[in-house]
Amino acid sequence: MSPAPKAKIDFRCLNEKCSGVVEFDLHAVADADFKVECPVCRREFNIDPALKDKLSRMLDLVGALRNAEDVLGDSAVSVNVAGGEVRVPYALLLTRLNTLITLTLEGKPTDFHLWVEPSSPETFR
Repeated sequence: MSPAPKAKIDFRCLNEKCSGVVEFDLHAVADADFKVECPVCRREFNIDPALKDKLSRMLDLVGALRNAEDVLGDSAVSVNVAGGEVRVPYALLLTRLNTLITLTLEGKPTDFHLWVEPSSPETFR
């Protein structure tokens, strides 16, 4: 069994006068005393149970992708273009494109950026 993937998530502080980026380890969401605070203005954010559940399931999804890495390494996304198609390796999509999820935080749609460490140098074989 491979080690748990390193996964961080961040979002821009909801305080309009603040330029902070709130970042936390996705594994920390399961902690009973989990709290999220802006490092600049120190505003604390309420992560309600529904949002905690979605973040926990996002971590499960990251783990499932890690578990399927050997299958995804043989997979590609095909994009139809004039004159044919372009195949983009799935591993390239997972490691080079920004992963965003829009969730509701304190009643506002908020973009969360997901950062996952590739599991191995063989990701780009």
